[in-house]
Amino acid sequence: MNFSASSLFASIIFSILGLYVFREGKKRADMRLVCIGLALMLYTYLTANAWLDWAIGVGLLALAYRLY
Repeated sequence: MNFSASSLFASIIFSILGLYVFREGKKRADMRLVCIGLALMLYTYLTANAWLDWAIGVGLLALAYRLY
């Protein structure tokens, strides 16, 4: 695991946004948003680089925005 400041900041930001997307998905009964929210909360534990954290997070948020 990578514990750089950028990686930790990305983890905090995308986990908070993932929680919001997850709750909105549950409220709307949209399983796609629920899955994206879960992915946003959990993917940073599996990535090795800070730039990869940011790239995947922005991609998942763009997908959630498109489905929202």
